[in-house]
Amino acid sequence: MQNPDRIQLTMEQAALLERHGCTCPDWNRVRISPDTDLRLIRFCRFYGDVSIGSLLRGAEASEGLYNAVIADCNIGDNVYINNVGGRLYGLNIGSRVRIDNVGRIEAEPGASFGIGTEVSALDETGSRHVAIFPGITSQIATLAAHRPRWAEQTLAGIIEPLLDKIPVLTIGDGAVICDTRRIHNVCIGNGVVINGASNLKDGSIINNSHSSRGFAYIGQDVDAEHFIIEDACVDSGVLLRNCYVGQGVQLEKRFTAHDSLFFANSSCECGEACAILAGPYTVTMHKSSLLIGGQYSFFNAGSGTNSSNHKYKLGPVHWGMMHRGVKTSSDAYIMWGGSIGAFSLLMGSHKQHPDTSLFPFSYLFGTPDGATVAAPALMLKSCGLMRDQMKWPKRDRRVKARLPLHDNIHFEVLNPVTVEAMIKAIPVLDEISSAECGTDGFCRYNGILIKPKSAKRAIELYSCALAKYILAKQEERKTVLPEITVTSQPATQYEWYDLGGQILPYDVVSKVTEASTLSEIQNLLDKAFAEYSAMELDWIDAVFSPELMARLGNLEEASRRLDELVEQDRKDYLSALSDHASKFSL
Repeated sequence: MQNPDRIQLTMEQAALLERHGCTCPDWNRVRISPDTDLRLIRFCRFYGDVSIGSLLRGAEASEGLYNAVIADCNIGDNVYINNVGGRLYGLNIGSRVRIDNVGRIEAEPGASFGIGTEVSALDETGSRHVAIFPGITSQIATLAAHRPRWAEQTLAGIIEPLLDKIPVLTIGDGAVICDTRRIHNVCIGNGVVINGASNLKDGSIINNSHSSRGFAYIGQDVDAEHFIIEDACVDSGVLLRNCYVGQGVQLEKRFTAHDSLFFANSSCECGEACAILAGPYTVTMHKSSLLIGGQYSFFNAGSGTNSSNHKYKLGPVHWGMMHRGVKTSSDAYIMWGGSIGAFSLLMGSHKQHPDTSLFPFSYLFGTPDGATVAAPALMLKSCGLMRDQMKWPKRDRRVKARLPLHDNIHFEVLNPVTVEAMIKAIPVLDEISSAECGTDGFCRYNGILIKPKSAKRAIELYSCALAKYILAKQEERKTVLPEITVTSQPATQYEWYDLGGQILPYDVVSKVTEASTLSEIQNLLDKAFAEYSAMELDWIDAVFSPELMARLGNLEEASRRLDELVEQDRKDYLSALSDHASKFSL
């Protein structure tokens, strides 16, 4: 840890430090920069090998070492350390660091700094654990959780060099740590701010921003163990165990989580998360909400949202998926496993493991006995749907902080995954619309209840949405014509996936699982992200057959019909707001 540019103290310098209230069992093991002003070192106790950088009186910022116990540390230039109640031990401290009013900050030899921590996402028993590392993306984490054999046999070997890589600095340049009680085996990156944390153990806090807008912040009373926090804000009493918190994420107001992964721009407050995979823009804001054993993205949890992953037989092994854009009402409940289709609204209690993935944009109602009633496609009429698509890019905190973006995110509501589901749903709905129902008036499909009338309405709405999608892509075709190189699979055989916020073909996923390096994995994902529009247009040409186009009829008329329904929903909503305001105004 010693810096060769620093010199051993002379007897006169050691005597001067002692007159300043400093002590050391062996001054021969303390080295300083030749230009250090020793008047800036007072009331410190030194143990072991200590190396001190340049400290200059009259500098723009406060500098110096005061009232601290420092053992086996290498301290950079222009540092301010004051009032360390316990000790600083085993640290390699960068330049311009500020440490003020702290308890203990310690780093032991061989510490992992949270890198390689196994997070038991989805299945709490650990059969799908994801080993976390700096720079892990929503795409890689999702693939690892869904393909545990690949994660164990291939990915583990790919990331193994990262697990053995020891950071050069345990406290990076420009970091600020104040009013914090205990930090043990934590790597603190350049420009990170820690203010008032209670306990940080076995983790890494990383700031990737090269500007003054860095987002890495740990605030009051945060208690975290076995974690990586990367370009995220964790504040106000948050409790974390075995977690990765990614770029632009905000965890606040005593939110608690264990064995969970949080990715781009997620916001979580007050409630609790257990074994979840929170993809981009996962939002839960209420004290009574519990997310457990589920995968989410672009998700909004109503107050009291709850789920179960335990049947008291073989442990909490059950898990499920909320596909992108799902919203839950107050007190919504689902018993896993289950799969909820994209952009659906979940209301009531659902205990029969529904699979509505074939019916995106649905209203889902729980019956008194826990069955699921589906009204497919109704969300397509909602004026809030397109608002969601527009608001997400504007709320990308990663861009505002000028971060190098880790997670690849497609924001489109109508995309190959949702469009493919609607195309497949229409013939199923055809059968339901003409089927003979039970005495309760419902037809049963895949564990859900649908009325023939709802099926007929859904066919019309899905057809209008498909028409709107095609018209939009016809306009896009005029400007997007790059060469497609990421896939060799015929477009007719594309099976599209929403992989942690990125829409891509199965063929790319297969190539990712065959890659032998982390850079190769990321290059494949990034290339598919860049060529998404071209692949999508290629797929459209193959999938939208003459028969399907004939069924859609006049595209302009069908698209206009959907716009009219959305506009009517907006007017009805504004009218209701006006009536409400007039009723309760003074």
